[in-house]
Amino acid sequence: MAETEDFLVRELHPVDDDIFKEPMRKRRRSDRDQRFRAFPSVEQSALKEYEKLESRTRRVLSNTYQKLIQSVFLDDSIPNSVKYLINRLLALIEKPSLDPIYIGLFGSTGAGKSSLINAIIQQAMFLPVSGESICTSCIVQVSSGCCEQYEAKIHLLSDQEWKEELKNLTTLLHRTEELGGEEEDAWDRGDAVEEAVWKLQMFYGNGAEGKSYEELLRAKPRGKIPTSRVISLKAEEAEGLSVKLDPYIRTQRRDWGGGSAETHIWPLIKLVEVTLPKSELIPEGVVLVDIPGTGDFNSKRDEMWKKTIDKCSVIWVISDIERISGGRAHEDLLNESMKACQRGFCRDLALVVTKTDKLHLPEYLRERKVGNQAIQSQREAVLERNEMIKLQRNKILKDKLKRKLPADSRVLEASELVYTVSAQEYWQRALLTEEETEIPKLREYIRRRLLDKKKRMVTKYVTEAFGLLLLTDSFSCTDHMQNEHLHMSGLRRFVEEKIQLLEKAIDQCFAHIARPLQEGIWNARSSYRRILGACLVRSRGNQGFHQTLKAVCLKNGIYASRTLARIDLNEALTQPIYEQIDPVFGCIFSRSGKPADGSALIPHIDAFKLSLQEKMTEIGIRNGLKYDSYKKSFLIQERPHRSRAKKHVKE
Repeated sequence: MAETEDFLVRELHPVDDDIFKEPMRKRRRSDRDQRFRAFPSVEQSALKEYEKLESRTRRVLSNTYQKLIQSVFLDDSIPNSVKYLINRLLALIEKPSLDPIYIGLFGSTGAGKSSLINAIIQQAMFLPVSGESICTSCIVQVSSGCCEQYEAKIHLLSDQEWKEELKNLTTLLHRTEELGGEEEDAWDRGDAVEEAVWKLQMFYGNGAEGKSYEELLRAKPRGKIPTSRVISLKAEEAEGLSVKLDPYIRTQRRDWGGGSAETHIWPLIKLVEVTLPKSELIPEGVVLVDIPGTGDFNSKRDEMWKKTIDKCSVIWVISDIERISGGRAHEDLLNESMKACQRGFCRDLALVVTKTDKLHLPEYLRERKVGNQAIQSQREAVLERNEMIKLQRNKILKDKLKRKLPADSRVLEASELVYTVSAQEYWQRALLTEEETEIPKLREYIRRRLLDKKKRMVTKYVTEAFGLLLLTDSFSCTDHMQNEHLHMSGLRRFVEEKIQLLEKAIDQCFAHIARPLQEGIWNARSSYRRILGACLVRSRGNQGFHQTLKAVCLKNGIYASRTLARIDLNEALTQPIYEQIDPVFGCIFSRSGKPADGSALIPHIDAFKLSLQEKMTEIGIRNGLKYDSYKKSFLIQERPHRSRAKKHVKE
């Protein structure tokens, strides 16, 4: 169509014309500017240009769609090719501007995740914090939006999901007749049992732990449960919403028998979504996710925990300064995060060390082994220690990532993988300046990720739109459509032959993993006793631990609690296998290899795509069609769509 050519010319050489006016239904300029308040002026200008280009592209797509619909409106039979174009145009028009960027704050109990979020959003006590114990008890998502108030939605387990957990809890609490007095005392002291008793008493009241599953099904809960299983909260000010929100997300103390109606339904809560008004600090489109480091005993909550990790394109592993050296918790969390990178979900990963204002100066000076310059103050010692940690941990983390991920992974390109922050000093400024707390640096990190994603999204969207419009232009000629149909059978044979060659290449690539896999299995078999022993070691004795093991067996090898350490025997037992296959896995999915060496998969796929591009170009030139780079790019993109459609039809 002529409009396509006109669009291309005008984008390359902008001129004033009515066709490029913004659509009538658009955001007010003030609203648009409000969404960019978190960005410096240069970045604001870039974002506005991206939105203008996207808006113009959508307008041309809409016009093309309307003209195509009008041209076939009275036709008795619409060609399949035209139906296909209409559907693809509509899908592209309705495609969201930008999927949210989920940044997961992944840390263990007391690591300071909530304090860090509070500092980033500039609300000192918005999420509950505690210096002594776990505070946030469930997944909490914080984002900014177009709302004028502070809003929150508390999502509860469904009736069926709670029945499943109730059955597991009562099964765990069932006492066999063989238990003697001594064993019964030990039974009462088990961690898993204590938590089960606590949940039932919280939800049903004292004595609930002694009732059967059927009796509890008939019992009336202490708190009021909305039929929608969603509780909505609103407040004009942040402090007001914080007060309302506190009982829902703060971990309730087990030795506290009181509580409001809100605390009584605490065992049902699985997710809390908080939306802030337009923010100058957190741009719209970014979601900060407070992810507990242990998962949950309830299957649905634990499944949500895993899915939330995979939903995050960015993961910050949070560990406080006192646990970063010698502690195992942050290592386990790093390994879990790297698996998300291997699965292709997480694109960026960083280690955020919190509470870095903490330092015992005399002890530090005694152990200090670097530098000849004398330390004059606590502040100098903190800054020096923080810089040392960043250098050391950055190297350690990068080496781990290189062993586990493809060499061309985006996260390996980052120059800075470790941040040392202090939420407390951000507010007090007793030792460090605002910049030295590195809270502003994390905000900049967030802005860069959003800006980069917006740029990539718009580039891909416009390229796809150009290809689709040029393809529409080709289909407008009946002769060309007939000629393309004549050559379809030849192209199909060519593609089938290339797919067979690609399948052989894929088999050769994955053959490299066979030997490491066998070695890993042998290592796992020879070390399982030692691994299990390490998993079952307890720091405070084994009294009652057999009931925790009962919970592990009840959940097929996994015991996950919102308040206690996670036990995953399956993960531990298979770790020797992963240690062997991870390096090979990284080589297989690396772009840096060559097809000749047989280990890298991506070059084979690229060669397949190139051969298909060349064949389509050859057919296009033979038929006198306009086969430029935009159309080729689009047709290559279309293959996954068509493959999925064929698979759906077969199913």
